Amino acid sequence: MLKIYTTNYCPYCKKAKELFTSLNLEFEEIDITENALARDEASAKAGGWLTVPMIFRNEEFLGGFDDVYKLHLEGKLK
Repeated sequence: MLKIYTTNYCPYCKKAKELFTSLNLEFEEIDITENALARDEASAKAGGWLTVPMIFRNEEFLGGFDDVYKLHLEGKLK
């Protein structure tokens, strides 16, 4: 299961959600726009990553949109 930490003003968050939807991949979205605790927890799990989206698969940090898009192009996202 994919988990994506987003903010409501992030264009790359929107792109990631559109990619997952187009591939029929289930994902859970956690909006951290006004949730500092969730942001800090996600950042800690991501090794200090500070930008969104923060994307995880089965609790493994995959990176941001560019990282996940690269996995998609390599056929490693599904």
